[in-house]
Amino acid sequence: MSHRRLPGSSGLVFHVINRGIRRNRLFDRPDDYDDFVDLMRQAQERVPIRLLSYCLMPNHFHFALWPSSDGEMSRFMGWLTATHSKRWHVRHETTGLGPVYQGRFKALPVQTETYFFRLCRYIERNPLRAELVLQAEDWRWSSLHQRCRNSNVLKLAEWPLLQPSDWLDLVNGGDRESDLRQMRAAMRGCRPVGDETWVAATAKRMGLSAVPGTAGRPAKTQKSTPEVDFSNNRLF
Repeated sequence: MSHRRLPGSSGLVFHVINRGIRRNRLFDRPDDYDDFVDLMRQAQERVPIRLLSYCLMPNHFHFALWPSSDGEMSRFMGWLTATHSKRWHVRHETTGLGPVYQGRFKALPVQTETYFFRLCRYIERNPLRAELVLQAEDWRWSSLHQRCRNSNVLKLAEWPLLQPSDWLDLVNGGDRESDLRQMRAAMRGCRPVGDETWVAATAKRMGLSAVPGTAGRPAKTQKSTPEVDFSNNRLF
């Protein structure tokens, strides 16, 4: 799987998403999730990018990453997804039968000062929203579960903003429709998430689209990532 070139990404927080091709499941059993978490740990050892939050779902995953250099996120994600794809094919005896992922990962820059908590809440609330658990922290393969149990299975970086003392209640509380619409629109269009001034400046800095619903791309000569609707967080 080719790497994405992401000029101007250093110092920004990103919502990173990828999912199985044709909505295929990436993880069927607990061991599948555990093996992927172990690959994330190995990827961190190779490329020590700041991981702020994460959640693995049956057919997709969400990360909040905070790269320190422009190439860091591409190296981390490239090794992780390429290695996982090879192991997935070996486990399912499908080597040579096509890709595992729907395409290259999507990476949406997020305005830290205003939208960071919305991003992390969106990520860590996924299994509750999909009705996989009764409390979000009960989903084993997420940063919320890890922090609640003081686990060090993955290295979680300190957040750029102080976490609210009632964070668990905020994650388990009801969704705000306006936040969901904004996140999902940004994911569909590969658009930065923030106020309009910040979005325009960041899109220009990275060569992305600032127009809602328009897929951004690093350059006109490159193929855009296929548009995928991530709004359905359920199993199928």
